Amino acid sequence: MSDATTDSKPAEGPIIYPPLQGRARVMGTIALSAAVFMNVLDSSIANVSIPTIAGDLGVSSTQGTWVITSFAVANAITVPLTGWLTQRFGQVRLFTLSVLLFVLTSWLCGFAWSLESLVLFRVLQGAVAGPMIPLSQALMLGSYPRDKAGFALAMWSMTILVGPIAGPLLGGWISDNYTWPWIFYINVPIGLLAGWAAWQIYNERESRRRELPIDTIGLALLIVWVGALQILLDKGKELDWFASPFIVILAVVSVVAFVYFLIWELTAKHPIVDLTLFKERNFTAGVLSVSIAYGVFFGSVVLMPLWLQSTMGYTATWAGVALAPVGILAIVLSPIVGKLLGKHDPRALATFAFLVFSLTSYIRSRFNTDVDILSIMLPTFIQGAAMATFFIPLTTITLSGLAPERVPGAAGLSNFARLLAGAFGTSITTTAWDDRASMHHAHLTEIARPGEPAFDYVMETVRNQGFTQQQGAEMVNRIIEQQAHTMSVTDIFLASSIIFLLLLGLVWIAKPIKPSADSPKPPADAH
Repeated sequence: MSDATTDSKPAEGPIIYPPLQGRARVMGTIALSAAVFMNVLDSSIANVSIPTIAGDLGVSSTQGTWVITSFAVANAITVPLTGWLTQRFGQVRLFTLSVLLFVLTSWLCGFAWSLESLVLFRVLQGAVAGPMIPLSQALMLGSYPRDKAGFALAMWSMTILVGPIAGPLLGGWISDNYTWPWIFYINVPIGLLAGWAAWQIYNERESRRRELPIDTIGLALLIVWVGALQILLDKGKELDWFASPFIVILAVVSVVAFVYFLIWELTAKHPIVDLTLFKERNFTAGVLSVSIAYGVFFGSVVLMPLWLQSTMGYTATWAGVALAPVGILAIVLSPIVGKLLGKHDPRALATFAFLVFSLTSYIRSRFNTDVDILSIMLPTFIQGAAMATFFIPLTTITLSGLAPERVPGAAGLSNFARLLAGAFGTSITTTAWDDRASMHHAHLTEIARPGEPAFDYVMETVRNQGFTQQQGAEMVNRIIEQQAHTMSVTDIFLASSIIFLLLLGLVWIAKPIKPSADSPKPPADAH
């Protein structure tokens, strides 16, 4: 058993480094932000390019979705391993290696000659990308004084917020104007510069390493349950969920492996994932709040462009334009929120975020098929204020009170929970949209039949315009489809509004923290 092995030497205390100063801090912030932006961008940029990739490789769009699934599965597996890998290899080495390997695998993805080769390279790309985001978070915190931890988190969060918005826009533009490999090739110069700059600035601020044994059983169980669950969430809707034996098998495997994983990791001497972090009240409250809220938010990020393009007749470009304003207030307010954390309770700021999320969801629940683009952009613009006050305070709560050496593991575990919640949110939202649309379609069809005044009036009108009865019936059905899918969208946004209000109670479970003393301690040992 791998856990029988002991450390080769006793654990030593953390190495304490002072915060970065002047130009080094600025360059470090830019390097870390560029690496994170590249990572987050890549997780969404391929989504809109799937039809192009599938057509070029001679496969169906359904087969092409494995380009997304393969990356998501591998990424979800390696993110929670960040804490263990950091202790084994050191923060700076692991981050730099992760960035450079991401560059290599991005180039290989662009060079792929078949779907099989592309999926293989995407698996590798997702695997090496896992530690990048949590480590960038920890390195960013260590670059700033403790009283500016909120500002550091603000700088970090802006890239997390903007990436998912810019990804589909940039991916669509590249696919339309160039060839799909360039959605991967653009990572090469960005990653090389970010990796080189990060190493130059942080290489003398390496964390202490420990020769930890490999928890092979815990790692195997993690791979099995996360992989099975991620494939289930990605393919469930396509395969009609539990009507498919394949989905049933994945569900059983995921649940059984997860239970064994919990038991093993809680009793292992050197667990691959530190689940004891959930004993910390603020960590648990912060992770639950950010995960549930992110799942609901990310569901809307996926749903809005789908509705605009499939139901409202928007092109991909105009759908992107309609949703782009969300980044304006997010970017403008993030540094301000970072400074506010020094004087205000982060729970209050998170409460404001949930109230704004609830408000914007309610506004969208009032949409109808006559809504214009300005009306769509208004709640999207307002939502930027919620995004700015969402990630930063909740991350502060999550990491508050933790020992410096536990921050990388905590960041990895919280990011893993957030990513998994996003996958759940996407699957639940898209499935609910179709199911509610079918229900509304059935109800509307009950009154769209001969003998009903409204139906008879429409059919008489189209006959007078020279259309046949069959053509008139098809026109009525298209109108019903549009109305049903729009009513379904408004149902989902009303439910989202209620969920955000319920989250107000969850965030206040966290203990109050004094930003000046107990704000997230920078992992000084890691720099």
